[in-house]
Amino acid sequence: MAVGHAMDAVDAGDSVGGGSRGAAAGGERTEAAVRVRVFAAQVLRGQGQVTFLPNAATGTLFTAALFAAGWEYGVYGLVGTAVGTATARLLGVDRGRVSTGLEGFNACLTALCFAVFLGAAHLSTALLAVAGCVVVTVVTAAVVRVLGVWGLPSLTLPYCLLATAVTIAAPGFGRLWHTGQGVAALPLPASGTTSVEAGELARGFLAGFAQIFFMPQWYVGALLLLGFLVAGPRSAAVACLGNAAGIATAWALGAPAARIADGTMGYNAVLVALALCGVFLPARTATLTYALVGAAAATALGPAVSALFAPSGGHAFTWPFVLTTFVFLAAAKSFPRLTGSGDGD
Repeated sequence: MAVGHAMDAVDAGDSVGGGSRGAAAGGERTEAAVRVRVFAAQVLRGQGQVTFLPNAATGTLFTAALFAAGWEYGVYGLVGTAVGTATARLLGVDRGRVSTGLEGFNACLTALCFAVFLGAAHLSTALLAVAGCVVVTVVTAAVVRVLGVWGLPSLTLPYCLLATAVTIAAPGFGRLWHTGQGVAALPLPASGTTSVEAGELARGFLAGFAQIFFMPQWYVGALLLLGFLVAGPRSAAVACLGNAAGIATAWALGAPAARIADGTMGYNAVLVALALCGVFLPARTATLTYALVGAAAATALGPAVSALFAPSGGHAFTWPFVLTTFVFLAAAKSFPRLTGSGDGD
């Protein structure tokens, strides 16, 4: 409605005469302001879409959480989402995808990935992050088209592909790699105590949310959890149950307490649980059980992916979430009770 009123003001100004220039200018300013607000909402929804939540209020809290971790991470995340969203708009991507933030979340993760692993303070990192957010938009379009043949969503696969390629290649470029050390390593067996204290468990639970955005701080996870609650209690409950399933699986398999406490054993489980219960499958008792099994499977897959990528630094990113979700969604088509086409619970 605001845009319509702005255009009406411009039209009216044209019909009155010389004295209408101020009204026309005012209408143009109003229209520009509306466009800025629309774009800002799209960017904030993109922040929320990292966890399947196209909610601007949730995106605002997620942005605040990143700034709480460090102002540079807040800037990288927000600008990354904005660049990805703007690129999609310029390329004429479907308005529905842009409006709901589906063209921003992979760019957000890409920018944050570069900031964390290449050093946020370097100009080369900032420039690469901007370029990466443009490229990941193109990769997203390709992935959406290819996976659409099998009826599968793109998830964070575009970001995983680009992040893996860049982090493997970065040590070969002196202007990108600033540590002066190589990243190649051999997979090592788990070490350290497996006894988890109550404080470590609580920190690990909250950090499990924060690690979705590469952050280890428990208070960042607390702000993200608040964002889930703002989006709706069901999403928050599923996310918490997925996180708990991941932690329980890690502990049962003997993961080091330090890995549980820093949240790296829970974040993939959170994303899998959300995807399989309420996003791509209906929220039902059967799908919740299915989702928690998937969350456990993704947790077990995490160290395998890290070991596979050990020669390039061992960064699993969200590969366990992507691979597990693809398998479970493809399988769900054979289970009518999960898809809602069979008998009830």
